[in-house]
Amino acid sequence: MFTKLSKAALSAVGLSAAAVLATSALAVPSASAASAPLSDARVAVHFDLAAGQTPENVAPAPHGGSYVTFAKARQVAEVSRTGTIRVLATLPLPADGGVHTPALGFPLTLGIVRGHDGTLYFLYATGTADLTGVWRLRPGGQPERIAALPADSLPNGLALDARTGSLYVADSALGTVWRVPTSGGAAQSWSTDPALAPSGFLGANGLKLRDGAVWVTNLDRGTIVRIPVLPNGSAGQARVTATGLTGIDDFAFTGRGDQILAALDTVNQVALVQPDGSHSIVLTAADGLEGPTSIALRGDTVSVLSAAYLTGTDPDLVLAHLNN
Repeated sequence: MFTKLSKAALSAVGLSAAAVLATSALAVPSASAASAPLSDARVAVHFDLAAGQTPENVAPAPHGGSYVTFAKARQVAEVSRTGTIRVLATLPLPADGGVHTPALGFPLTLGIVRGHDGTLYFLYATGTADLTGVWRLRPGGQPERIAALPADSLPNGLALDARTGSLYVADSALGTVWRVPTSGGAAQSWSTDPALAPSGFLGANGLKLRDGAVWVTNLDRGTIVRIPVLPNGSAGQARVTATGLTGIDDFAFTGRGDQILAALDTVNQVALVQPDGSHSIVLTAADGLEGPTSIALRGDTVSVLSAAYLTGTDPDLVLAHLNN
């Protein structure tokens, strides 16, 4: 989810991205566009960088909106399908200001998912033992930490297994996938496979569950890693399924087998990754991307969320149509 920048540059530009899942269907693609994987790309929402509107991650909300984390503002918010923003919670600032947050030096909210009962689960990294970990926000309630993670961790990607009541967390600093019960309690180090480790900056990043496996990206290595969940719930042997994905951040499955749309934030691109590991570039800066970090799908509508890490101008939401 993060571009490798100096702390000064990060402070100047702001951080993160994610945003609204659009619900209105895009126009049916023309015959000339039908052969392309994506068509009809357009910028749908412009976020206010000066106001700290730098959403990092996204979870679908009822009625077509989204729940997002504003990383640098330490906030969880609801964004309507028309772009109206309502802050639901602001997390406490650590006593030292978060100067020991791994790799970045300031606190930030990260991955977010929504349970079937409307409970939001999200991640907070501060470089301190009293605040870093997995947090929960019940409808109408107040944010509360339900599981501590090490102060030197950077919990990033998050996925919910509703069947087992488990949350899986990708730790970019420690190269670990943690497992935490939704009821709260001790975090379990589920996998520390070397394929998750950073190589100079940040490792394990985006995380999704699919067909009995945990899928994780590695930003430094430009890879996608698949780790099967064994019958006893433990982690199986990790396997790299795709390489050469420069600056890969979060991703989404298209619903067509193991085909993936991946955000390549350092190069302002979105890649379509096939099950055999090959990939092609399907969106670029010419489509409005400015450091894309998150991707979400609703039906055949693709939402690409940009943080403007390097440009420092226009964090935005780009919509496109996923063709059959």
